[in-house]
Amino acid sequence: MNIQIQTVHFDADTKLVDHVNKRIEKLKTFHDSITDVEVYLKLDNVVHQVKDKIAEIKVLVPKHTFFVKHESKVFEESFDGAFDALVSQIKRRKERGNTASINELQELASSKAGIEILDDDL
Repeated sequence: MNIQIQTVHFDADTKLVDHVNKRIEKLKTFHDSITDVEVYLKLDNVVHQVKDKIAEIKVLVPKHTFFVKHESKVFEESFDGAFDALVSQIKRRKERGNTASINELQELASSKAGIEILDDDL
């Protein structure tokens, strides 16, 4: 898994980069086929006193790309919000994939031998 962290309009300190890396490493527990992760940390409203912090995360897996964006007043909060949304997306995608597989198995089994597969059997 390749991890790229890019900052726009500022230089990230090591504490922020460590926080991002630590959380990104946890993605392996949710999807084992992740090839690349791109994290963009941006400052918005650079001209104003109050600057919004934006975190964007892009995750590449075979045949799919996940993308999330979150904005708040603190980078860690922005990143954590984006990370939580990303985990939800990955879980939903895996559940939909499993549901499709179960439906395909049920159709195949019923057409071949008149057997019904229950979710408990899988």
